[in-house]
Amino acid sequence: MSDTNALVAEIEALGATLGQAKASINQRFIGQEKVVDLVLASMLCGGHALLVGLPGLGKTRLVDTLGTVMGLKANRIQFTPDLMPADILGSEVLDSDKAGTRAFRFIEGPIFCQLLMADEINRASPRTQSALLQAMQEKEVTIAGQHRPLGRPFHVLATQNPIEQEGTYPLPEAQLDRFLVQVDVEYPTRATERDILIATTGIEDAEAHQVFTAEGLIAAQSVIRRMPVGDKVVEAILDLVRACRPGEAEGRDLADSLSWGPGPRAAQALMLTVRARALLDGRLAPSVTDVAALARAVMTHRMSLSFAARARGETLSGIIERVTGRVLGLEAAA
Repeated sequence: MSDTNALVAEIEALGATLGQAKASINQRFIGQEKVVDLVLASMLCGGHALLVGLPGLGKTRLVDTLGTVMGLKANRIQFTPDLMPADILGSEVLDSDKAGTRAFRFIEGPIFCQLLMADEINRASPRTQSALLQAMQEKEVTIAGQHRPLGRPFHVLATQNPIEQEGTYPLPEAQLDRFLVQVDVEYPTRATERDILIATTGIEDAEAHQVFTAEGLIAAQSVIRRMPVGDKVVEAILDLVRACRPGEAEGRDLADSLSWGPGPRAAQALMLTVRARALLDGRLAPSVTDVAALARAVMTHRMSLSFAARARGETLSGIIERVTGRVLGLEAAA
């Protein structure tokens, strides 16, 4: 009982701290609470997020603000077609000391940080994109045969423009699967846009303040993994993920709509993010409603429409909403 009480106290204290963090973020990133919650959830789960939205919607501003509020060392890489893997990872150079002795010295690339913004990640070549694969999965990189650990914690927040596809290289499925969530950043409402105009066109711009530290975020990630998840929620996650796989018996009605469906990482992502959503909402345990609310963010980038489905005008969001309604009796979040 004492362990349970201690966990409840930790969850409540973390919830209060997260409230302060959200308030600080919302001072600079106005009116996009859902986006902020999803990105915070991905970081609380120790994962990475792919932010998809048109230019000018504040994606870079959000990542910059998160670095300040979460107390992390942040770096930014602008992905371009001529970017090379060494520009991300770093390289060895031959140095000479005063005695004339020569030796190789490693110069760290921008990936050696705690929060990496990969801006327009789909503009770099597949060779350069693949430089992030090991880093995102294993939190280390191998250069010249030597394993070099990255910062702790380590998070990648990548941005992508869904409209301008000329001169881009679509991310391969293996890399998309490494993003815990896909966050769709949409146009603000009229009221929100009015607040943005007033807040950002004056003499002074609002500033965020630090709430977390790197050690505090690591401790929060441990709390998330200790939060209880009921059997009903676990079964709902399994039912939903398996119903979106055209090769499974549960998803055979999607065989004509999907080329492939979500793998086990989708179930793992849901298992973690439902806890984070409950915590951000001030609850001690997740519910089936959380599973439905996160279905689109967790599974959209882990599924692919068939040619026939694209010809019919179907969308992944529509399929996920339909399956969520059938399997869970709830609608997926729009």
